[in-house]
Amino acid sequence: MTESLYGDGAIRRSSLYGSSIENTYAGALSFMRRRYTRELEGADVAISGVPLDLATTFRSGARLGPAAVRAASVQLAELNPYPWGFDPFDALAVVDYGDCWFDAHRPLTIKPAIIEHARTILHSGAKMLTLGGDHFITYPLLIAHAQKYGAPLSLIHFDAHCDTWPDDQPDSLNHGTMFYKAVKDGLIDPSTSVQIGIRTWNDNFMGMHVLDAPSIHEHGTRAAVERIKTVVGARRAYLTFDIDCLDPAFAPGTGTPVAGGLSSAQALAIVRALGEIDIIGADVVEVAPAYDHAEITAIAAAHVACDLLCLWRQRKVGAAR
Repeated sequence: MTESLYGDGAIRRSSLYGSSIENTYAGALSFMRRRYTRELEGADVAISGVPLDLATTFRSGARLGPAAVRAASVQLAELNPYPWGFDPFDALAVVDYGDCWFDAHRPLTIKPAIIEHARTILHSGAKMLTLGGDHFITYPLLIAHAQKYGAPLSLIHFDAHCDTWPDDQPDSLNHGTMFYKAVKDGLIDPSTSVQIGIRTWNDNFMGMHVLDAPSIHEHGTRAAVERIKTVVGARRAYLTFDIDCLDPAFAPGTGTPVAGGLSSAQALAIVRALGEIDIIGADVVEVAPAYDHAEITAIAAAHVACDLLCLWRQRKVGAAR
């Protein structure tokens, strides 16, 4: 720890580094007890929520996802994360930036609000780890990331759905068409992008490489990781993790569950092996706690987000050597 501190580190800790001693069942519920602040000087990563679910096509409720994932993250802040064996915050400066504000009663203003929210964070030099919210939020986040890092980006997309159904309406809010738009807009390069866990049909996957759920069940996670590395290579990549990539047995708390998905163990094994890839931004979306049981969906989402932070910490430490 960088300072002696007991309890409520989210509001009492002055440093962006280090961890504090907390009762897991009490205190301010920032993600993994990171300091709540809008001050980004010196921050490597800003975690923020986008509590949107107006773009859902089945069950709503993902607007409560960011709060649920923060609450589920408390136990991950208690010990060094497994299997990493280090405190990610010993070398990675991470803040919880709070939530993106938008006016849900003026739908046409939502996409610009998310873009501006992301631009503000990215302009500081910090990476973004975003908690959704429905999957539409990835589209404006990609716009901001492509402006920052250059287009097209590669996409690493965990999901039950490909989200490339046709949609040529510029102002539509639809969580099943974002990557159709992203390809059409030149934000992502489908030839260097990969979708993992897919198990719904679409006549047009927009040229993206698909590692569907049955192939991962048959060939295993190592084969999936090698395929992802081959497709993406050394290019800058944005990672988006829709929690419905997991089978409903492991993630019932989501809006569009599909049977036959990945286990949490399979998904985490893949994410944890992506350290060689230049992930410039990421999100974890579609947690809808009203349908959850014993918080298992939110807990899975929190683990994915924690592992992404560990990947970034590992990459930062490696670059400094």
